[in-house]
Amino acid sequence: MAKKNADTPDLDQKAFVEASSEAKSRYGRFNLAIVGASGVGKSSLVNAVFGRDWAKVGRGLPVTRGVHFYSDDSLGIWDVEGFEIGSPVPPDQQLRTHLDAIAAHPGDHQISVVWYCVRAADDRLTPADIAMIRELDARGLPVILVLTKVDWIKNPLTGHQGIAKDLEAFVEWLNDPVDPNTEERLRIPYRQVVLTSTRDKNGKGKGHGLGDLVTQTLELAPERDKDAFRIAQRLNLPWKREMARPIIAAAAAAAAGAATVPLPVSDAVTLAPIQLTMMGRIAAIYDLEVKTMLSAGALAQFGVQVAGRALATSFLKLIPGAGIVVNAAVAGALTAATGESWLKICELLHTGKIDVRKLDQEWAKYAPSFMDVARKLVERRVTKRG
Repeated sequence: MAKKNADTPDLDQKAFVEASSEAKSRYGRFNLAIVGASGVGKSSLVNAVFGRDWAKVGRGLPVTRGVHFYSDDSLGIWDVEGFEIGSPVPPDQQLRTHLDAIAAHPGDHQISVVWYCVRAADDRLTPADIAMIRELDARGLPVILVLTKVDWIKNPLTGHQGIAKDLEAFVEWLNDPVDPNTEERLRIPYRQVVLTSTRDKNGKGKGHGLGDLVTQTLELAPERDKDAFRIAQRLNLPWKREMARPIIAAAAAAAAGAATVPLPVSDAVTLAPIQLTMMGRIAAIYDLEVKTMLSAGALAQFGVQVAGRALATSFLKLIPGAGIVVNAAVAGALTAATGESWLKICELLHTGKIDVRKLDQEWAKYAPSFMDVARKLVERRVTKRG
């Protein structure tokens, strides 16, 4: 735990904790169903897109034979096995039983999007696959057909990644499926076909096609679940920044409003609840575990870096004409610069580049500098003139 000094105010952590908890509750959980046979690569996809080993996502709930539900605060995974070969029950009826079991659960467990996974090397859709995809569509569930474990071939001249001719022909058929016996077009109601691999053929690299899978999943997700998906996924950081920046802007405006009547430096700590609420909400967007962060002792350090007298005094000494009070412009600029610094550190925590256990030490490296605050002051003036 970081040590307090004379410039460290008594900091109420409640604003941070409550803001993060409220934000997580408001965004909710994104529930994804992944349908496919064992060994098709479902767990590798979850790990690559969401940064989770799904066996460790959280509570594993055996719903019925062939269906499991794994969940944490932001992500729910319905693991639905493929058609059981040799079963006397038709594939669509098997799936219907599974979907009925899922539908019996509360609303916050219901499926948003389905990834129907088929090994690229299988080179075909079976009648069972087609029947199950039709059943999913009949339930109003958007289906992405995900070809897994694709062997990508690098063109030695262009460096572009391609696929084998057999797979290329299969993809062409998937885009316009025709019954080879009758030559009639088949209705197979998946919304998109996405080719993926989580590793190259040597078991290395970051895979291919995952960005496309994430983009298509967001596009097909119900409007109410889009933000939950943006939070749960770990591949597209710009989506998270787009969610965080309005929060920073709102907090800066609130801080400026709180200092409409200039605050004495000794009262600068009154900005802390505004800033900590902002930080708690941003932490939720980056899917950070608040309790773990608190155990790192980081909030005691924030007492100095965010809203303590030492922070305000150090900036005011460098701002000509600022005097011994924090005015609206300074309060807004301080809060905006703090928000941008916190966003950066959340990204580093989210991507594993900072150990959360060392957050109290790392925060000081990214705390807003005088130049950061000065830049925000200039931006605010330019915005007002515009």
